[in-house]
Amino acid sequence: MNRSKKISRKRLPAIRSGEFIDYRNISLLRRFVSEQGRILSRRTNRLTSKQQRVLTAAIKQARILASLPFPNSEN
Repeated sequence: MNRSKKISRKRLPAIRSGEFIDYRNISLLRRFVSEQGRILSRRTNRLTSKQQRVLTAAIKQARILASLPFPNSEN
C-alpha cells in the first residue's frame, strides 16, 4: 500500500512584518472583516490569540469613530 505523504506548505502570515494593528489602519482592518461587517474568526484569519485580541479592540474602536461600519443585522 502506498501512503501519500502530506506535503506541508508554509503558510504566509496574515499580518506582514512591519504592519501594526491600529484603529487608523483601515485597509488592514478591512481584510479581517466580512462583507456583513462581522469580525472573522481567528482560525480563518490565521492569527495568534494575542493578535486577534488586539485586532478586535482596534476594529471596535474604528467602529466607534465611524471609520468602519457596524454589522448590519437586517435580513
